[in-house]
Amino acid sequence: MKRYNFFLWIIVLLSMALGFLIGTNQQVIQNVIRRPQNGSQKLNQFMRYLDHYYVDQIDTDSLATEVIQDLIQKLDPHSFYIPKEELVRMAENMQGNFVGIGVSFFMEGDTVSVVRVLPEGPSKRAGLLAGDRILIADQDTLYGKQLSSEDIVNRLRGENKSLVNLSVYRPVTQEYFELPLNRGAVPITSVSHYLLKEKVGYIKINRFAETTNSEFQRAIVDLKKQGMTQMVLDLRDNPGGYLETAELIADTFLAKDKSIVMVESNQGNQTTTYSTANGAFEEGQVYVLINGESASASEVVAGALQDNDRAWILGQRSFGKGLVQQQMPLGTQEAVRLTTARYYTPTGRSIQRPFDQGKQAYYEEINQRYTTGELADISKIPQNDSLAFTTPKGRKVYGGGGIVPDVYLPNNATPEDEWSDYLLRSNLINHFVFRELDQRRKEFSSIDRETFIEQPLPDKEQWLAALEKYLAEQSVPLSLENDALAIVAIHSYLGLQLFDEATQLKILHKEDRFVQAALEELAKKPLD
Repeated sequence: MKRYNFFLWIIVLLSMALGFLIGTNQQVIQNVIRRPQNGSQKLNQFMRYLDHYYVDQIDTDSLATEVIQDLIQKLDPHSFYIPKEELVRMAENMQGNFVGIGVSFFMEGDTVSVVRVLPEGPSKRAGLLAGDRILIADQDTLYGKQLSSEDIVNRLRGENKSLVNLSVYRPVTQEYFELPLNRGAVPITSVSHYLLKEKVGYIKINRFAETTNSEFQRAIVDLKKQGMTQMVLDLRDNPGGYLETAELIADTFLAKDKSIVMVESNQGNQTTTYSTANGAFEEGQVYVLINGESASASEVVAGALQDNDRAWILGQRSFGKGLVQQQMPLGTQEAVRLTTARYYTPTGRSIQRPFDQGKQAYYEEINQRYTTGELADISKIPQNDSLAFTTPKGRKVYGGGGIVPDVYLPNNATPEDEWSDYLLRSNLINHFVFRELDQRRKEFSSIDRETFIEQPLPDKEQWLAALEKYLAEQSVPLSLENDALAIVAIHSYLGLQLFDEATQLKILHKEDRFVQAALEELAKKPLD
């Protein structure tokens, strides 16, 4: 009997031990005998293992973010991860407005200095002026603290209609005053327009946001009232945006039932978008300006108008992006933009450049166009006859690498020349002009806008000397051998700060060879 009890205790203890082992490793055993899982299930399972079984405490959220970023690097060049600090800014840019007080500013002497008061914003309505210094916002001192521009933005923005009390100094009149105002929606415009010459309208689209089509339609109405019968549509340096917006813009120019774009999903399903009736500009000559930075939605519009023989494309080969992305939330104020489809122009061509050599080579290809000679000679553009397509009127167009213009504008500038030109059009010159204008604001207080545009830059030698001194202070290696470019840059930014974007464009376009070439082409083929 004692021997029987002894064996009974052994059986009980072994059963308990086996039960413990089976219990703690139940999930492992189940996974061993279960049929193989797909990739996403494996990743989910691995993260659960880390949460429940890993010997040390780890931040699985941060680890998951690193895994996502690493995975995206292995995808196509246009899929990317969006951290939470970038998500709000990107959303505002694409929705076409933000909530704030409506100013652009520089930090001058550690003080918030208003460069422009944005139209239709709260500051404009409250009477704030360019040149004003914002010293305090709701008893929060903004000067003397080495605050970054981001810090200032965070303090000046807030909830819609919320009150903010500003303490302001106005150097022109040397007065201090309090300015209460309610924050509100400030438009981030994506369309600029003006009458380029008699009957020729000019419209520039800088991105395809939620509000772009409504802005575009208003521009057409305004220009038609001024007598527009021909148009120059400027899509240079436009990186793209919403595909739906691009479709609406293209529809404006096309008669009913013309193909605009065909989208093919990852499942192989194809959807073609067709134009509707009553587009606002279905007749009248159109020249579309593009360059190597015209991408995505810009190429959808250019491709639709070229393939339907509706417009002439002028400039240089576009970027070459024929992939469609969709933004997907990750549930933690983060998101990813994943490529979910390909698009094809009405003739059936894909304009997506190859990216099989990696992301770095893909993006460097734009700069390589200098060394290959493509920018100076259209015959150097790589073209594959197997990717040739024909438009209804017999124009030959090619797929496989961007939109090739009908009217090619060669560029013999060196990369160094292009860098100098870029600097002259950058915020560097905008800042310089603000500093100089800040000392001479009374001189320009009564100048007429049209007079300012038509007349040459006043005191140009003084401006050039000041610019050379400024560049030396900033340690910027910029040669001013071409005085004409520097003068136009200064004049245009002065026009922006004194008046508006249209003023800036009118001054720039006097020396803009793309715009001047479009005018020459329109003169060759006048409308009846």
